[in-house]
Amino acid sequence: MMKCLRLATLTLMVSLSGCSTENSEDTSPDDSVGSNKDEHGCIASAGYRWCAKTKACERPWELAEKVEFPNTSDNFEKYCGK
Repeated sequence: MMKCLRLATLTLMVSLSGCSTENSEDTSPDDSVGSNKDEHGCIASAGYRWCAKTKACERPWELAEKVEFPNTSDNFEKYCGK
């Protein structure tokens, strides 16, 4: 009985050893979270966009609240420029 249990455990371990979720071949450095920085270093996936007026990466909705303009893309562009 004990021999069968050991054999079953070993078989299961060997079977699952190829099921790793980490595979360095499938993930390049450009696929990692936060790697999508623009030319100013703003991380778009975190909601940041470059604002020429403040010379900083800003989240449009936060800037709109701070500066008190309606939170729209057009208003962000008008305030920050392109």
